Amino acid sequence: MVIMSIIQSNPVFRESYQRLVAVGKPKELAIITCIRKMVVILNSMLRDGVMWEAPKAIN
Repeated sequence: MVIMSIIQSNPVFRESYQRLVAVGKPKELAIITCIRKMVVILNSMLRDGVMWEAPKAIN
């Protein structure tokens, strides 16, 4: 359920989810893809010792 909240509030994951659903992928597959994306991002953050930086809004 956490990933659903992340998809709704985080533009990086929201865009990935919406793109997959728009091309006809099942919603479950899009959710699993977002989970994998989150794990990859978290692993690289741990490896590099950096904190999450939210993307800057372009006006």
